[in-house]
Amino acid sequence: MNPLAGPRERTAREKLSVTIITLNEETEIGRCLESVAWADEIVVVDSGSADRTVEIAKKFTEQVFHHPWEGYAGQKNWAVAQASHEWILSIDADERVPPALRTEIEAVLGSASPAAGYFIPRKNFFLGRWIRHGGWHPDYVLRLFQRKRGRFIERRVHEAVSVEGPAGRLETPLEHYTYRSMKAYFERMDRYSTLAAEELFERGRRANVFDLALRPWTTFLKMYFLRLGFLDGGDGFLLARLYSLYTFSKYAKLAKMRDGKQ
Repeated sequence: MNPLAGPRERTAREKLSVTIITLNEETEIGRCLESVAWADEIVVVDSGSADRTVEIAKKFTEQVFHHPWEGYAGQKNWAVAQASHEWILSIDADERVPPALRTEIEAVLGSASPAAGYFIPRKNFFLGRWIRHGGWHPDYVLRLFQRKRGRFIERRVHEAVSVEGPAGRLETPLEHYTYRSMKAYFERMDRYSTLAAEELFERGRRANVFDLALRPWTTFLKMYFLRLGFLDGGDGFLLARLYSLYTFSKYAKLAKMRDGKQ
């Protein structure tokens, strides 16, 4: 029994399983799990944390599993396979479900003819500040779905759910507290750019001069001007520069793979 979940009212709604994958998330996982303590089931799949992640997770749910890392999509699909209920809400450790979003989700679960899945907007925070432009808002992601009609598409990075059937949209945003420090950004940039380069290489893509010289600037111009990142002031400029650096890093790594220097 979840110690933070109060008495549940008897309703006709379908039951919900929340799935979360973790690795060394002791600073985030408690607040994440507290925000979904109302769910009928919480499934946490850890890939070998060396901190207190598992200990904290067990305070909220008995459904805490260890599973060797098999990629973002594979790990999330494995977590879904451990769930007991038909409806799945898949979130990350640095995300929170506010009360208004809970209300929307429960309305879906009580609907007579729900869609196969639902896109949820995200309210993204960078270094603790809400970013409203640059492509960061509303940032719709499909996270609520019927397990028999949806699964994460197998890819190395930027995994997403694909559903069989129509998908709806919710209105209340999922709160996403990403990149709490510059160190966190650069660590993730290094990891994601490597995975993205490997995925491109496997598809037969090769880097060229345009990729290295112009794509980073294209990324900056798109985020800062076309997507109005400048309206976020210094944060918008910094993010546009950081994402241009990510683009350069991705294609530089792809170029090394072409030369056999992986």
